[in-house]
Amino acid sequence: MTSADDDLLFFDDQDAKSDPPSPTTSPRWKMLIVDDEPEVHSITKLVLADFSYKGRPAQFLSAYSAAEAREVLAREEDIAIILLDVVMETDDAGLKLVHHIREELKNRHVRIILRTGQPGQAPERAVILDYDINDYKAKTQLTAQQLFTTTVAALRSYEDIMAIETNRRGLVKIIEASSSLFKARSMKLFAAGVLTQLSAILGVGPDAILCVQRGRVFGRTEDGLYVLAGSGRFESLINEPATEHIEPGVLASVLDCLEKRRNSYEPDHCTLYIRTPNDRENVVYLRSDRPLSELDRDLIELFCGKISVGFDNLFLYEQLRRAQEGTLALLANIAERGHGERVEPTLRIAAVAERVARRLHADGHHRALLDEPFLETVGLACVMHDVGNAMVDPEILGKPGPLEAHEHEAMRAHTLAGGKLLERATPVAESRTYLHLGMEIARHHHENWDGTGYPDRLKGDVIPLAARIAAVADAYDAMTSPRPHRPALGHEAAVAEIRKGSGTRFDPTVVDAFLAVADEVARV
Repeated sequence: MTSADDDLLFFDDQDAKSDPPSPTTSPRWKMLIVDDEPEVHSITKLVLADFSYKGRPAQFLSAYSAAEAREVLAREEDIAIILLDVVMETDDAGLKLVHHIREELKNRHVRIILRTGQPGQAPERAVILDYDINDYKAKTQLTAQQLFTTTVAALRSYEDIMAIETNRRGLVKIIEASSSLFKARSMKLFAAGVLTQLSAILGVGPDAILCVQRGRVFGRTEDGLYVLAGSGRFESLINEPATEHIEPGVLASVLDCLEKRRNSYEPDHCTLYIRTPNDRENVVYLRSDRPLSELDRDLIELFCGKISVGFDNLFLYEQLRRAQEGTLALLANIAERGHGERVEPTLRIAAVAERVARRLHADGHHRALLDEPFLETVGLACVMHDVGNAMVDPEILGKPGPLEAHEHEAMRAHTLAGGKLLERATPVAESRTYLHLGMEIARHHHENWDGTGYPDRLKGDVIPLAARIAAVADAYDAMTSPRPHRPALGHEAAVAEIRKGSGTRFDPTVVDAFLAVADEVARV
């Protein structure tokens, strides 16, 4: 390009100006200039030096060949406009770059404005028909005003396309979130999932809190406003009374949202009101480092509407599960002739077993067996581990002194009796129910890892995994509970005995998982 060409490039409107840039913290519009003439870069930057669109100025990137442009495009993902020369290192270098952008990088968003000083070598009609470009200009056509107009039109188009793409991605995330959330069988997991998915949809940090107003959270006996789930600095407050533990400013926003019963959007946070079909009220407090756009708000409204029913479903599910646990524990204790006085220890066995199973899963053991149905039901199944005691003489069960040989045999028979009882209750077609696991546990929770246990003298991995987990949970509970013939051991002594039994009485990997959660078990 000659100096005369440079003069001609913006000859008509040398003094044309855009609106002055507004002070902003928003990111700049990235524009890539691809041309082998340094003067073209200089003049373009000079003419658009004061350019601003919607308060956002331009940021110019330069490439002096198509090869160099490929390197820039590989590391910069949010370029809005490319001002592209056709003839550079080859006569069709610019056109090949267009093909690379659209077909190899699959970038359909960036707006490509083709500029050429030799239009005869790349006829406008053929280029527009054969290549996915957005504008075609001869360099002699581009005055300063025309370049400004072309740039604004390209940015408007880019902004609309990115809004559509953001909306599409948000909807995809909502669909994926709804699918994964409704697999949860725990209110705590579901609520934590809501926070995670909202953070992903909006692209903000996960510093959020979810509160429930009416009713009560499990483990609490009074109605009130409790922290149902939290992340970031709120994670330690789960199940705590919100009015006592949440900082005043956050609590005020939550209470205001509950009183007004509608979403509220502030520059640095939003509070989302979620009312379930059964009139339970939830509030999500979400901190954001940027104001939320109209599109963000639309996605929030859609997401909250889709997941509101999930809170009702999980509440009812947990009520049903608690009722099942209580009923099974009561029946199991009646079978032991305990008439219900051991309900709490029986449920403790269930809680310990579930924690050990989840630790095994977290450590990567037995992934094929430790799926979510197993993790959800193994605790419930453990409640029935001694159901066969219904067939044992009550005098033997309550005998304060050592048992005779025939009495030992009678006690051991409870494993066979319990297994057969639950086998009759287990649906033939369903092998993963808590009744099926309960049958395995009832029969095999006294098998030993080294093959010296009973009733079948199974050894190692042949022993069902649920029974191996139940064996550790039952032994811990038995040692830390008083018996007619001995006092209870303390937590540390019981843990030491379980550690001692690793590899002989107990599965070593199960013992390792138990030891990893021993401090948590002590608080159960």
